Amino acid sequence: MDQGNKTHSILMGYVLWIFGFTGSHRFYYGKPVSGTIYFFTLGLLFIGWFVDLFFIPSMSRRADLRFTSGRINYNVAWILLTFLGIFGIHRFYMRKWITGLIYLCTLGIVGIGYIYDYWTLNDQITVINRSG
Repeated sequence: MDQGNKTHSILMGYVLWIFGFTGSHRFYYGKPVSGTIYFFTLGLLFIGWFVDLFFIPSMSRRADLRFTSGRINYNVAWILLTFLGIFGIHRFYMRKWITGLIYLCTLGIVGIGYIYDYWTLNDQITVINRSG
């Protein structure tokens, strides 16, 4: 696969894996259901978290095939969501100005929008990247 189709970084996956008992690497690779399970079970009592150390390259390849590259960079959006998402900075980056302002004024709609974006960010970016 050429670099032009690369949407999700293996390095970013390993960085998020460090906090993987929270499911963060699974959310990043577009696996919100298992990410949520990991969040509530501490990475399936750390066993699944450890096993994922070996699955990150294949999760990255699958994400690269599933999601569309384009003007919005997945890595930048995920970093902004993770560290500044409650303020809507990732939404400003995606040029979603109105919801960005709403998040900024309501702390990510009191955290619910922030969680929603963990579930849907990859798909939101793909829609934007496919449209132009």
